[in-house]
Amino acid sequence: VQLQASGGGRVQVGESLRLSCVGHAHAFASYAVAWIRQAPGKQREFLSAMRWSAGRTYYADSVKDRFTISRDDAKNTVYLEMRNLKPEDTATYFCGAERIPYGTDLRLAEFGNWGQGTLVTVSS
Repeated sequence: VQLQASGGGRVQVGESLRLSCVGHAHAFASYAVAWIRQAPGKQREFLSAMRWSAGRTYYADSVKDRFTISRDDAKNTVYLEMRNLKPEDTATYFCGAERIPYGTDLRLAEFGNWGQGTLVTVSS
C-alpha cells in the first residue's frame, strides 16, 4: 500500500484544516485506515481510525470533540477534518492503512503502512 497525505499548513489558533490521504492499493476499501501525529521531541500519538465508511470510528480523547475521520472509497481517499486547532496540535500528521481482523480495537492495532506525513503548524 502506498499512501500520500496532504493538506497540512500553517493556521491560526481556532482555525480548521482538512487533511487528505490517497491510498494506492488493490481493494483499498478493505483496509482499515488511521491517522497519527508526531510532534518534535514527542512520541507518535494515535488520533483516529476507521474501517469502512459507515463503520465505527475511533478517536483519541485529546481530539474526539474536534477531529472527524472519514473516507471516500470511490476516490481511495481518507480525510481528517480538524476544527478549533490549538498550538498543541502542531505536528507532522501521518495516515496509515492495514488489513485488520474484524473485532480488533483499531486503537490497539498494528498498522504496517504509513504515508510520508504532512506538517501542521498552529500559531497563537
